[in-house]
Amino acid sequence: MESNIRVQLSIMMFLEFFIWGAWFVSMGTYLGNNLKASGVETGIAYQTQSIGAILAPFIIGLIADRFFPAQRILGVLHLAGAALMYLASTAPAFSIFYPYILIYMILYMPTLALVNSISFRQMASPEKQFASVRVFGTLGWIVAGLTISYLGWDAQPDGSNKLENTFQMAAIVSAILGVMSFTLPHTPPARDKNEKLSISDILGLDALGLLKDRSFLTFFIGSVLICIPLAFYYSFANPFLSEVGMTNPTGKMAMGQMSEALFLLVMPWFFVRLGVKKMLLLGMAAWAVRYALFAFGDAGENYWMLILGIVLHGICYDFFFVTGQIYTDNLAGEKFKSAAQGLITLATYGVGMLIGSLVSGYIVDVYATDSGHDWRSIWLIPAGIAFVIILAFLVAFRDPGYRKAMQS
Repeated sequence: MESNIRVQLSIMMFLEFFIWGAWFVSMGTYLGNNLKASGVETGIAYQTQSIGAILAPFIIGLIADRFFPAQRILGVLHLAGAALMYLASTAPAFSIFYPYILIYMILYMPTLALVNSISFRQMASPEKQFASVRVFGTLGWIVAGLTISYLGWDAQPDGSNKLENTFQMAAIVSAILGVMSFTLPHTPPARDKNEKLSISDILGLDALGLLKDRSFLTFFIGSVLICIPLAFYYSFANPFLSEVGMTNPTGKMAMGQMSEALFLLVMPWFFVRLGVKKMLLLGMAAWAVRYALFAFGDAGENYWMLILGIVLHGICYDFFFVTGQIYTDNLAGEKFKSAAQGLITLATYGVGMLIGSLVSGYIVDVYATDSGHDWRSIWLIPAGIAFVIILAFLVAFRDPGYRKAMQS
């Protein structure tokens, strides 16, 4: 891969995830403080990610892979997204805000697959070259969070904030990436436009045969269920940290992505020594521990609990989701690799997060108080859910020979 192409792809990844990190982390705080949205409404807003994840395969399979070059579709989607982000920033009420963010996420989620596709098509050895490009995406998310805190847009102790600027910042960067996309390396459609596609092809349902394997079925169900407590973090961690008095919470939450990048580097070492089952269990256990830390942490003497809960994101995400992707890829075989990954994405960011967003919003409303929320009770619920899932997974999942395969 030529150095100028590597630079282009790295900038593309940086901007792609900068846009997402610029508004997604702090949206819950913005909705609660600025638009006076309820917990259920906040959950519904975060649910747009799941709707986008479910619809993304149709946009990619029916349009991007068959009719137009990927870089042009990426450009059009981000230019449209820039307009929607700006309109969302001016919405005076949740009922007006929601349609903008829903349409935005339906358009944004397919771009995650498009930037990967553009990158892979330019690489002679994606398995060796992709990580060095993808890491710029994580860096973009981190920089977005630090920028919000550095500029003083985060919620202040009195509840005031300038978080509407985060949507406008995302709009500007989205417009920049939209224009830049038309200069990216040409990436023609991967399929013939006359090729017939079924819904099974698009959604990865051809990989359903893998569910006959007891361990993969356990992993599949566990992936859906663990995303229910996961949704609590994505939707309400920032409002929680703001409400309990943490200064610059969005910037501090970027430490989670720093942890994610670090644990990605050491995952091969853990794989060889632990095997996939213990890796998955550690990932799920980290979610339970994180929520327990949030339940008993505060902005005073137990401040360290809040920080540790944030930093655990690397283990939470890498040890379960990345390990799961590798496990799925290994089990599926060449014929069903793409279908199997699509199926897991549909299960996690689609079905699991869809349910989790609704459940978390309802629970946050139940534990609302005159002075804010009973966060200890709120966080102990996803901690308990994660703990029950761990016990069931411990009994039902088997991975005979997998560690040996990883060592060879």
